[in-house]
Amino acid sequence: MTANAPRIAIAGVAGRMGRNLVNAVVQDDGAVLAGGTVSPGSSLAGADLGELAGIGRQGVAAADSLAAIVDDFDVLIDFTAPKVTLANLAFCAEHGKAIVIGTTGLSDAELAELQGYAERLPMVFAPNMSVGVNLTLKLLETAAKALGDEGYDIEVVEAHHRHKVDAPSGTALKMGEVVAEALGRNLKEHGVFERVGQCGPRDPKEIGFATVRAGDIVGEHTVMFATEGERIEITHKASSRMTFAKGAVRAARWVCGQGSGNYTMSDVLGL
Repeated sequence: MTANAPRIAIAGVAGRMGRNLVNAVVQDDGAVLAGGTVSPGSSLAGADLGELAGIGRQGVAAADSLAAIVDDFDVLIDFTAPKVTLANLAFCAEHGKAIVIGTTGLSDAELAELQGYAERLPMVFAPNMSVGVNLTLKLLETAAKALGDEGYDIEVVEAHHRHKVDAPSGTALKMGEVVAEALGRNLKEHGVFERVGQCGPRDPKEIGFATVRAGDIVGEHTVMFATEGERIEITHKASSRMTFAKGAVRAARWVCGQGSGNYTMSDVLGL
């Protein structure tokens, strides 16, 4: 165990990502599994986090509130739901904790509320914690600057498992935002999220989105730059949630050494 390793707590330890996060923290020699939460009143309160994650007893019990473990952790990792995340963010700001947020599906108002905490605590907020995805974002920026205004149509196609509740995915939206910013476009103005019926010919400045929800797909994203005679596709495929979990733990280690601010995975990775 690394000296001065950050004590990490995980929100929503009973969920799919929560269990992977527990596993990722335990595997990381530079981090300490310090606590985790389940829903208030859950029958899983008191259960061992390692047993919930299927990796064997770790000697750390699930709590049904952050207040119950307030003295036990330095940084919280939260991949829950917008309203829960914002409540946890307020708690961390009040009690001097850092936070890593991977929650997606936040509304514009919720994003503004989140940004309002930037001067109160150190936080990393990213729709995707994968190192590979964040490298892909840099590739997309380069490709968009080189191709986007030279007659190339841009489409974002994403696929996830049947249980995902928001669409397009936060990662797909981030990819669209990166491309739009590189081209000096506003995604809210030029993003097209639905094509049904007689929708007319494609506007050259459109950035289109298509969504697939099926089976147990962990996460697949492709950005297509297509013109007459050729097509360039930049794709990232995740085969395990552990890639997101490991990235989040890396972010948690990094953010504990930072001052107040709203950081991204590009900051964590030095991109």
